[in-house]
Amino acid sequence: MTSDLIVAGTIGLGEIALDGRDIYWVEMRPTEGGRNVVVRRTPDGRAADVTPPGFNVRTRVHEYGGGAFLVDGGTVYFSNFADQRLYRQAPGASPQALTPQGAWRYADGVMDRRRGLMIWVREDHTDATREAVNTLVGVDPAHPGEGRVLVSGNDFYSDPRLSPDGASLAWLTWRHPNMPWDGTELWVAPVRDGGTLGEARRVAGGEDESIFQPAWSPDNVLHFVSDRTGWWNLYRWRGGRIEPLAEQEAEFGAPQWMFRTATYAFESAGRIVCVPKAGGLRRLGVLDEETRRLEIHEPPYSEVSSPQAGPGFVVMVAGSPTEAPAIVRVDLRGRGRDVLRRSSQVAIDPGYLSVPQAVEFPTEDGHTAHGFFYPPRNRDFAAPAGEKPPLLVVSHGGPTGAASATFSPGFQYWTSRGFALLDVNYGGSTGYGRRYRERLNGRWGVVDVDDCVNGARDLVRRGLVDGARLVIRGGSAGGYTTLCAVTFRSAFAAGASHFGIGDLEVFVRDTHKFESRYLDRLVGPYPQMRDRYRERSPIHYVDRIRCPMLLFQGLDDKIVPPNQAELMVAALRQKGLPVAYIAFEGEQHGFRKAENIKRTLDAELYFYSRVFRFPLADPVDPVPIENL
Repeated sequence: MTSDLIVAGTIGLGEIALDGRDIYWVEMRPTEGGRNVVVRRTPDGRAADVTPPGFNVRTRVHEYGGGAFLVDGGTVYFSNFADQRLYRQAPGASPQALTPQGAWRYADGVMDRRRGLMIWVREDHTDATREAVNTLVGVDPAHPGEGRVLVSGNDFYSDPRLSPDGASLAWLTWRHPNMPWDGTELWVAPVRDGGTLGEARRVAGGEDESIFQPAWSPDNVLHFVSDRTGWWNLYRWRGGRIEPLAEQEAEFGAPQWMFRTATYAFESAGRIVCVPKAGGLRRLGVLDEETRRLEIHEPPYSEVSSPQAGPGFVVMVAGSPTEAPAIVRVDLRGRGRDVLRRSSQVAIDPGYLSVPQAVEFPTEDGHTAHGFFYPPRNRDFAAPAGEKPPLLVVSHGGPTGAASATFSPGFQYWTSRGFALLDVNYGGSTGYGRRYRERLNGRWGVVDVDDCVNGARDLVRRGLVDGARLVIRGGSAGGYTTLCAVTFRSAFAAGASHFGIGDLEVFVRDTHKFESRYLDRLVGPYPQMRDRYRERSPIHYVDRIRCPMLLFQGLDDKIVPPNQAELMVAALRQKGLPVAYIAFEGEQHGFRKAENIKRTLDAELYFYSRVFRFPLADPVDPVPIENL
C-alpha cells in the first residue's frame, strides 16, 4: 500500500443532510489542499459539487468545527473557512455573503421556515483581550447582519433544534470546566412570532450528566441521549416526563468534539434508526419506541455515523474492516443497500489486507483494556524463520475518543510492509461506558500510557511481536501519550508524535476556549496543581528519554500550537538523542493536504528504516535525522 495510492484515491466524508429527495454531504479533498465541498445527489443518481472553487465549507467554532452548512429548499447556507462569514447559495447561483466581515464564527445552524429565520451557534472573538463569547443567534437571510442574540450567559452552546411545528426550540449548554461528555444541560423554550424566545426551562442534565443530540420526532416529541445510568442511552421527554427507550450497556451517544455529531434519526414517528456501540463496534439498529424492541442489522458494517433517515430508508457514513467509509443508502425493508460515494477508491486484494482482531488485555489496578490488533499481511513476502514483526502501537487522539475497526488505508500502509499494529482503546476511551472513560480523570499521562505499554507487552507474551522493536505513535492527545510513554516508560524503541503536547502548562495557557479547562478533570485544576502538570510534562524529563523521536507539526495549529513540538525538539537536540522534525506551513490540527499526508507516511517509514536498519522496498525522500 503506497502513500501515492492513499492520497490519490482517498477523501474525507462528513455530515449528511436530506432536503426533499436530494441528499447532501461534505467531502474533504486532500488533492484540493484539504478543501471541504458540499455535494448534492439527485434522485436520478447524479452527484455534483454545490460549492464552487474558491470556497471552503468549514467553521472554526471550537476550532474543531462541524455543522458548517444547512440546506433548505435547494438553497445551501454555509460557513466559509477563509473569512468565517455565512453565505447563501441559491440553486445555480454564486454564494452571497449574509454576515459582515468581523471576528464572528458560526456553526450548527437550523432553519426556522415559519418565520424565515435561521438560528446558529455564534462564537464572538471581537474582544481579543478576553475569552471568546458563545451564544445562540438569529440570522435573517433577508436582512444580513451578524445576528441577534437569542440565548447567552453560559460558556458553551450547541444543538439548537426547532420542533417541526416551529413552536419550541431545544438546545444544549455547558460551562467550564466541563466538556460536553462530562456534564451538559438540555433546555427548551417557546419561540415567539418575531423569532425571540419565551421563558426557558431545563429538561435534563447537570454537572455530572452528559446529554447528547437533542432531536424532535416528526410528531413534536423531544428525544435525547443521556448517560445517567452510566451508559449513553436514548430517552424521550413527553408530557413533562422523561422516559427511557433503550436501557442497555451500549453507547447510543458519542463525544461531541464536532458540532452536529449524530447517532440516531427518525425513520417515522415512533421508529428510530440508531447506531449503538458495544464491544468497540458501532452497528446499525432500528428501535420501535412503543415495544422498546431494538433490531440490530447484521454486518457488514462495524462503524456507522451521521445517520439521516426517511420512510423506509437511512443514509449514513458506514465502513467495515474490509471497506473504507462510504456514504450508503440502506433500504430498511430489506431491499439492499446502495453505495453513493466511497471515501477511498483503493481496492485491495485480500492477500494484502490485514483484518483487525478485537483484543482485551490486563492492565494496572486489575483493569482490562481494549484495542484492535492488525497482524502484518502481504501475500508476496514471509519473514525469516523465527523472526517476529515489529509492533506499531497507536494511541488515538482526544483523549476522549476511540479507535475504530473500520478499514484504514494508513494502517494497511504499515501492515503491508511487515509491521504489526495495535490500535489501543485505553482507559478514557468512549464506547465502554462512563466509568471506563472516567478512568482517565486525574490520571492522564498515566492510565493511557500504562494501557499502551501493557497492550504491547501482552502481544509480546503471546509471541505475536518482537519485544525489541516496539514503536509508539499518536496525534494530538495521542502525541502526548506517545511523548509520555518514551519519557516515563522504557518499553519502546522509537516514537513518533504528530502535533502532540510536550508541556501541559504551555498547553493550558495557550490553547483555545473549548479545551482551556479540559485538563481540570484529566490532570487537575491549574495553577493549584501546578506540580502535577510539571510531573506529567515530558519536556521537563527529556533526560529520561532513551529512544529516537520523530515529530510532525502544522504551523497554523491553534489547538496544539507549534511551540509544543519546537520545545521538545530543542530539548532532544541538546541531549544528543536522534531526532527529526517536520513542520508544514498552512496546516492546522491534523494534516489535510495530499502532499503533506504523503510526506508524513513516507517520512515515518524512512525514520524507522534508519532506526531499525532495514532496507526500504521503494524510494522514499530522506528525512534529516540529527544525532543519529
